[in-house]
Amino acid sequence: MDLSRVDDILAAYPNPSESLIAVLQDVQEAFGYLPETALLRLSERASIPAAELTGVASFYAQFRMRPPGKHHVMVCMGTACHVNNAKTVAEAVEAALSTPEGGTTADGLFSWEKVACLGCCSLAPAMMIDGRVYGKLDGDSIAAIFSEIRGGKG
Repeated sequence: MDLSRVDDILAAYPNPSESLIAVLQDVQEAFGYLPETALLRLSERASIPAAELTGVASFYAQFRMRPPGKHHVMVCMGTACHVNNAKTVAEAVEAALSTPEGGTTADGLFSWEKVACLGCCSLAPAMMIDGRVYGKLDGDSIAAIFSEIRGGKG
């Protein structure tokens, strides 16, 4: 892991403690998540306690402390999806991936989360995987979608 990227990010912030969220966003952008080694480097170089960095990063949902999966899954929980069984869709995704919301599958292929709205209400209930929308979902279709992606067809 090239930790010099943390130094490059810090160079853009004259007082990183005053721009901590922006600094953490840039570190996450650089690595895909906030690796512990990058946070330790940031702590050392910016003289910000590691506990403070971890506290801020764990408080905000936008930050990931573990590497994301290869495929990003978002399950819509908006009003249209909610009334069309979004809860059942989320449960089916959790079962199909064998990992809780916010988690990454053991094989590193999928990370998933619930989101407020995907903006595709006419397809409710819906989910998005890597920017592709899947709609009118049920348990069987969800299992088939993940099976197809795992088979390299998606």
